[in-house]
Amino acid sequence: MRISPLLLLLIPIIGTAQQRSTASKVKQYTIEQFYKTVSYGGASFHKDEQKIILNHNGTGIFNLYSIDLSTKAIQPLTQSAKESFFSLGYLPGSNDFLYTADQGGNENSHIYLQSADGKIKDLTPGEKEKADFNGWNREGTTFYYSSNVRDPRMFDVYKMDRSNWQPVLLYKNEKALTPGDLSPNEQYLALSQPITTDKSELYLADLKSGTEVKLSADTGIANYYSGGFEIDNSAFYYITNEGNEYAYLVKYDMASGKRSKYFSANWDVAGFYITMNGKYHVITLNEDGRNKVMVFDHKSGKEISLPALNEGTIQNISFSPSENKMLLYVGGDRSPNDIWYYEPATGKLQQLTRALNPEINPADLVDAQVVRFKSFDGVEIPAIYYKPHQASKQNKVPALVWVHGGPGGQSRAGYSQAIQYFVNHGYAILAVNNRGSSGYGKTFYKMDNQNHGDKDLKDCVWGKKWLNSQDYIDANKIGIYGGSYGGFMCLAGIIQYPQEFAVGVNLYGVTNWIRTLRSIPPYWETFRKALYDEMGDPSTEDSVRLKSISPLFNTEKIKTPLLVLQGSNDPRVLQVESDEIVAGAKKNGVPVEYVLFPDEGHGFVKRANQIKAAEVTLAFLDKYLKGNK
Repeated sequence: MRISPLLLLLIPIIGTAQQRSTASKVKQYTIEQFYKTVSYGGASFHKDEQKIILNHNGTGIFNLYSIDLSTKAIQPLTQSAKESFFSLGYLPGSNDFLYTADQGGNENSHIYLQSADGKIKDLTPGEKEKADFNGWNREGTTFYYSSNVRDPRMFDVYKMDRSNWQPVLLYKNEKALTPGDLSPNEQYLALSQPITTDKSELYLADLKSGTEVKLSADTGIANYYSGGFEIDNSAFYYITNEGNEYAYLVKYDMASGKRSKYFSANWDVAGFYITMNGKYHVITLNEDGRNKVMVFDHKSGKEISLPALNEGTIQNISFSPSENKMLLYVGGDRSPNDIWYYEPATGKLQQLTRALNPEINPADLVDAQVVRFKSFDGVEIPAIYYKPHQASKQNKVPALVWVHGGPGGQSRAGYSQAIQYFVNHGYAILAVNNRGSSGYGKTFYKMDNQNHGDKDLKDCVWGKKWLNSQDYIDANKIGIYGGSYGGFMCLAGIIQYPQEFAVGVNLYGVTNWIRTLRSIPPYWETFRKALYDEMGDPSTEDSVRLKSISPLFNTEKIKTPLLVLQGSNDPRVLQVESDEIVAGAKKNGVPVEYVLFPDEGHGFVKRANQIKAAEVTLAFLDKYLKGNK
């Protein structure tokens, strides 16, 4: 399922042993030890299925590597020291490969070709171009991508043939629609149009005839997401919550136009795809803040058993060209994602990577707990909770209310480097999924529309009250932490509820909604109307409310120690947002610390910057929260 641009608008880009008993001693680790842990991704097979390509940040920057499956030997393929490179896979049948990278976090990602001899070619070289890779055709001769090079506000769809590496326009986007999946025969293209954050339209465009078929309903409020086509072009799949609280999967017959519900559950269907040769299909559920990945024999519909692993649960799967082998992403609350090799026919299972720094004992880390509490009006609020091992009634610990990005994002269970670091050093963390969060049904999702910084913030305050009720939490030492939209909530929290939160930590949070909504990146043009429906139109009378909730216009009320972290190249929340909130807060004579990262965008990708951000944050918390009497 494709995540809507609004969910990406302000979202930060951030076990194997038995859990310890309550109030036990725990070894504490340095931030350098935590960040010796490696993040792996982008894993896919070479056509010969004897090696794979992936990216990891073992050097502090994401680069590409190959792993020989027989020896497990890792070979570096790129050596970037400045920008992070992310794998798009080998060219089918070749040792050449594609990768994507932006420039300093500006999000203008390009697609690059690197040949086996090390030569690099930028295939999408537009100065302000943003290009997104959309996969290969079955023959492996052509790949597809979307790009805003023609019009910075909209994405057209192109194909590029390996014979000449020249772009060929397949779909010229002149209606501000969002391109989705392309049928294998290149005739049909899924297109969506956000109307509000709760409602979207879905179309199938016939690129040969120029006609379109509308698949979304004319009545009711529902969202629709493309799920892809059958490999013989006979059917199209899409995900929707039409007439239902949770999203389900629909099959649309191309010839007859008949629709049938293909799969549903009591949680959102978060993803679906059919493998390249049509042997399997994969369904992912967002099940109470955790991923549940299921693989089915596509022809029979029978679910395929996957191995159970003590090291965690399967988060994602990549298939080999023959579809007889798999790469499994396996992770847990106390273990970051590792990549495993699996052969279903033989049961062969091998761990290929070890992400967690071996200096760290997973037993010193904590499992995430899903908890729920009643908010001010009786609405039940879900949250992900992390309790330090050393917490007890006799040893009360400080805590943070942790607010996700969005609006419309979701805190999920699983391994978080930053969270485990803070919890390891004695801070309880309650990651609140306030009303308006995704994953809990469409009624819950739309509860905060044009009410941001009010009821959703009260949910966070009532989360703080829940923390107060735990007899091992020091009620006088609870702060609020948030990135992006969560940064706005952090600032709103210390302004509106100065007696509730002892400190605030704001990572690139919105401070002036009027300016932010007017300065959104041009390639979000297709989502502007829906964004304004959610937050308000800054060019109308909505600006009065937007100004009233913007922390920048209430800086005189900041009486709480504040830490602000910001990337200079952030295209979503501009640096000026943080500059001005810091200047305003300092006038009040309260402690304000500001850390600016000149080579980062919306989120911190470089390891050195991640270390500095976490280290500065812990020092700030130790001084103004834990040390607060």
